[in-house]
Amino acid sequence: MDFIDRCITDFDKALRVIAGIGASSRPNPAQHAADAALDERAHRRSAGLMRVNHVGEVCAQALYDAQGRFSQREETRKQFAQAGRDEADHLAWTAQRLQELGSHISLLNPLWYGGAYLFGTLAARMGDARNLGFVAETERQVEAHLAQHLKTLPPQDAKSRAIVEQMRIDEIEHGNAAKALGAAEMPAPLRGAMRAASKVMTSVAYYI
Repeated sequence: MDFIDRCITDFDKALRVIAGIGASSRPNPAQHAADAALDERAHRRSAGLMRVNHVGEVCAQALYDAQGRFSQREETRKQFAQAGRDEADHLAWTAQRLQELGSHISLLNPLWYGGAYLFGTLAARMGDARNLGFVAETERQVEAHLAQHLKTLPPQDAKSRAIVEQMRIDEIEHGNAAKALGAAEMPAPLRGAMRAASKVMTSVAYYI
């Protein structure tokens, strides 16, 4: 019965994540930022980038759920749980910003979630050191991706920029925590494959 209950709970969470339904435990960093008017080009740019970031958080929920479930050590599972809570905040913030911009979440969220859960499960099955190494490398790439977004978001879009900056800070902390727990260095071919997969996801999610 515990297994059935857990499956129902996990399925319900997955549906909520895919649909962009969620609440944050921390205040939205954009709540006190100025809400400047955006022209059509700037509006499209902000909406596209925030949709990409929302997809990243959909993937993060799936990754951390899978990696935490199949981790070997309790301290590793606790780290994934804490990181997952932070990512849930990011998910809620980006969804709210997309709504404010009058835009939509990715129509391919079920695909992103399912693929990320599979990758998370495979990473966890390689043992905690590799599992944490996958996190460290993922967060390194995500931090670089967010830093680039801060350069390309419209300067006047203070709300989106505030959200992205807090996300960047949190991702750095997650990567450092994974390293402190004994993350192994990921092989160069795998790092390259992760970058390629990320490029496909961000290119598609910007529009769809």
